Amino acid sequence: MRTLYVLTLLFLVAWNTHAQRNCITMDVLEEAIKSDPTLKSRMEAIEQETNEFTRNFGKRNGARVVVTIPVVFHVLYRTAAENVSDAQLQSQLDVLNDDFRFTNADKTAIPQDFIGLAADSEVEFCLATQSPTGAATSGIERKSTTKTSWGTTTSVKYSNKGGLDAWPAGQYLNIWVCNIGNGILGYATFPGGNAAVDGVVLDYRCTGTGGSTLAPFNLGRTATHEVGHWLNLRHIWGDANCGSDFVTDTPVHATSNYNCPSHPKTTSCSGGGAEMFMNYMDYVDDNCMQMFTTGQKVRMRAILDGGVRASLASSPGCLPPGTGTCNIPTGIASSNVTSTSATISWAAVTGATSYSVQYKTNGTTTWSTISSATNSVGITGLSPATTYNVQVASVCTGGQSGYSSILNFTTTSGGTGCTDPYDINSTNNNDSKNKASSLTPGVTISAKIGTATDVDWFKFNNTTASRNVRVTLTNLPADYDMILYRSSSQVGQSQNSGTADEVIAYNNTQNATTYYVKVFSKNGAFSNSSCYNLLPEISSTSLQRQSSTLLDDNGMEQVNEEFQAFPNPSDGELTLLLPFGKELQGKIRIADLTGRTVYTEHFTASLESETLVLDVSNLKNGVYLIDFSNGQKVYTQKIIIAQRQ
Repeated sequence: MRTLYVLTLLFLVAWNTHAQRNCITMDVLEEAIKSDPTLKSRMEAIEQETNEFTRNFGKRNGARVVVTIPVVFHVLYRTAAENVSDAQLQSQLDVLNDDFRFTNADKTAIPQDFIGLAADSEVEFCLATQSPTGAATSGIERKSTTKTSWGTTTSVKYSNKGGLDAWPAGQYLNIWVCNIGNGILGYATFPGGNAAVDGVVLDYRCTGTGGSTLAPFNLGRTATHEVGHWLNLRHIWGDANCGSDFVTDTPVHATSNYNCPSHPKTTSCSGGGAEMFMNYMDYVDDNCMQMFTTGQKVRMRAILDGGVRASLASSPGCLPPGTGTCNIPTGIASSNVTSTSATISWAAVTGATSYSVQYKTNGTTTWSTISSATNSVGITGLSPATTYNVQVASVCTGGQSGYSSILNFTTTSGGTGCTDPYDINSTNNNDSKNKASSLTPGVTISAKIGTATDVDWFKFNNTTASRNVRVTLTNLPADYDMILYRSSSQVGQSQNSGTADEVIAYNNTQNATTYYVKVFSKNGAFSNSSCYNLLPEISSTSLQRQSSTLLDDNGMEQVNEEFQAFPNPSDGELTLLLPFGKELQGKIRIADLTGRTVYTEHFTASLESETLVLDVSNLKNGVYLIDFSNGQKVYTQKIIIAQRQ
């Protein structure tokens, strides 16, 4: 008995002495993207919708409705300590409500220079009283297990793997409580992922207050942090040195903060200023966390007010058993898609008297709604070569269900005889850039090259939060090329042969500005009756040139043989398109005309690093030679540095 006491004491001392917050949500996200490559594009679409919601948030009239989210706890336990009590789980719910409604007692500790930014998120949480089948429930389910720890695999979320299945993600916040192990306090899934694993996982030692909790994570703030992720908040330091969390009113952080710093803690990032370490999305101890900002609130509400988690607002999860709406439709699919119409179908819902179908253009926030008496509907009046979002809700005598997960579909280009509302600059003169047609990021348009000398110009803007740019040219009737300009500087050019898709990805750290796209015929060939498709995209994460990947006769990816350096002359910034070889390694060397090396660096290839932006502002004006070696071949170009004096 004495030995057990000593071991327990040593464990408690180790936890309190060395424990630091360890959220691995971003690692879990990375693994999810590897297993489901389409997740990244779904999250990018969500980011575009969030940006649009944020821009319009201040224009909305009237009070917003507080969203109440039903919660179900799935407790997996091996020991009595792991089988956390109902009271401890209720304390966790109380903490979530206090923190998200800004009624937490310790908000008085927020420094005066940040108190004006703190916000009531207008989000509440209730313990589920009704199961997905309409039966009575305590909102807590428990399961004994022989597992000593669960790690970060998804097995804790599947009954057939020893865990407990998620309840429908469109109606409940699933929270699994278990022994995670490896010092991990918790993790969450971001919006847009697999519904079967959607939710939050908490270690039993940092769930709620009292009971089995251990300091310094014994005030329930691990759940506040992870639910923040679940509602699309990022770590306040952007998971990068001086990175972005996509929120404008949080200060830039050099990196994560631990324990309990003293205010003001000045950042080492450009511009200085105090870091908001008391924000729930930092890594400090529970007793040093006190606030979300208004910007973070808006970001969370974007997900709940018409976003991918909007169905939670109408969930019957906290209504008396047997009342409320019917189930959310599943099995959403599209068929018979043309340039102007599509058929949407779904699995019939028992008890449904009709269905509400809403759709919108991808990247916008305004939905159009139609009703259907059956489990399919035709949508007409659509635009050619355009991506749409659609979701479906069932209507029963008890009311309307929440909306289903979003389905994306893209209309066809319309084939021959297309009209071109953008073709207003049929000239080869670069002055036509001044007449460039405006594009919306995330929206595909159709246009055409009408003559052998026709040049089409387009423009669009990125944002400070979504700086990375990709432009995709598809459905080519002839050999067309395009060039991308950042303001007046060329930053990319595509030159695939024939009618292969053309893609330019420009991942950068520059501020928001206007980008211009020039589309033209490479060899004079054109089609006056067939349109090409053009899609501009912006993102907070690196964009890939994946849609331009070419395969050889054996199905292997061809190596890019193109080495470009532009603009040339350069005024201090140089963009390189790198032809990595099969070894996926490369070396850049810049030398002056005497042969003296002035810059050298090795790189490892990835789809994101085909395009590289170099800062050459430290080089004197003059002529240089730039070499790129991929281990099999050396490419050389002459560049001119012509910076203003």
